[in-house]
Amino acid sequence: MKTAYLLIPVAFGLLTLTACGEDTVQTDPTYTDKMHDDMYKNGSLVSDKGGFSLFGGGDKKKTSDGSGIGVNGFLWRASLDTISFMPIASADPFGGTILTDWYTDPKNPNERTKLNVFIRDRELTADGVKVSVFRQTKAANGGWQDAPVAASTARDLENAILTKARQIRMAQKQIK
Repeated sequence: MKTAYLLIPVAFGLLTLTACGEDTVQTDPTYTDKMHDDMYKNGSLVSDKGGFSLFGGGDKKKTSDGSGIGVNGFLWRASLDTISFMPIASADPFGGTILTDWYTDPKNPNERTKLNVFIRDRELTADGVKVSVFRQTKAANGGWQDAPVAASTARDLENAILTKARQIRMAQKQIK
């Protein structure tokens, strides 16, 4: 009789684990950025105030552009647009970090580049974005070795992101 009582939790646990199967996610090929923008134009799908907060104080965390992410939405979108030709290794919209994987330009196969983009502010300011650029060149033995990067490269990328962010903000103001 004791064995039957022990089997009940074990059977329940096994049933629970079998429900944790792997599902595949199907994407809709007709989904467009326009649909995304329309879906979130008044905030998020959860709330028309741009998201929610588990611990209250949601208004304190609201960004100037009305997005529900933790950093300036214009800088976030502009950063992704500006470096869209590079493979993204990691992106954290709440921490404001975008890390790319190594990118090799087909025209120059002996050199590769990697970027780290940090969005540091919720406001659209000149010092709201910081870019770190890493460069490697192919050595004679076929391995990769670190190479210097011109100081202006990171600054040029930061300026391109800021310019794109301002364009996105102006386009959004014209829609309203």
